[in-house]
Amino acid sequence: MDATSAAYIGMGLCAAGFFGAAIGIAYIFAKTIETVGRQPNAEARVAKYCWIGFALVEAIALYALVIAFIIMP
Repeated sequence: MDATSAAYIGMGLCAAGFFGAAIGIAYIFAKTIETVGRQPNAEARVAKYCWIGFALVEAIALYALVIAFIIMP
């Protein structure tokens, strides 16, 4: 296997970071909707933490994208 092939395989593995981030974002918003459905008066508090969690999980996807671009041949 040459270096170009290994780089393409590495870029493909970086796509797992996108998959994990998508699952994390879906989980965060699903739990936010569930919580607001149970306690509507807590929406302001929950929404704040929802967006913070979204930003942190999205950062993981951006890190995966940066790594994919770094190892791109």
